[in-house]
Amino acid sequence: MRLPVNPETITVDSPFGYNDVSIANFGEATIFGDRGLREFSFNTFFPARYNPVYCSYRGFKAPYTYVAIIEKWRDSKLPIRLIVTGTKINYLVTIRDFSYDVERAGSPGDIYFTISFKQFRWISVRYEATKATTSKPKATRPPSTKTTSKTTTKKRTYTTKRNDSLYLIAKRYYGNGEKWRTIYDANKKVIGKNPNKLVAGMKLVIP
Repeated sequence: MRLPVNPETITVDSPFGYNDVSIANFGEATIFGDRGLREFSFNTFFPARYNPVYCSYRGFKAPYTYVAIIEKWRDSKLPIRLIVTGTKINYLVTIRDFSYDVERAGSPGDIYFTISFKQFRWISVRYEATKATTSKPKATRPPSTKTTSKTTTKKRTYTTKRNDSLYLIAKRYYGNGEKWRTIYDANKKVIGKNPNKLVAGMKLVIP
């Protein structure tokens, strides 16, 4: 989604963890921590009509359409990508706050809003499977020469459709969209490095 009216400024907060402690017979000392996740915020507005003075392009959507898009992104509980052209801001983020004015005097139809984001990082989780072993009873007679047929379990597969996401697929098969990582780990070669980019026609294995 490209903003019709660019904000005047974008605030970037880059926190760093410090822990100040008091040491007996020494005083206060600082212990260095780690860099925190960056936070971004700005305010601008969605115009109801095109004005060449402040609009960056023509053919933009109605103000409430943009509001619905942002709220849908936030409700999906998935990260989005924030890109500010001409800068080094290109991060996966989550929407932390979104507030807007329904009507402002002198600007009928325009929606003024304030939005803030926080940097998002994927957490890599390693899964290990252990095989249960059971002790076999001692045989009292020679083993049978009959061969037994091996039973095979058919793997579940799913072919992606347009607008699919791992969250929705996990919710469909496991009843819990938060288990999307299980599907991603089993299909990394098919999906690629970005779990948010599903292409229609991908054949995924459902563990």
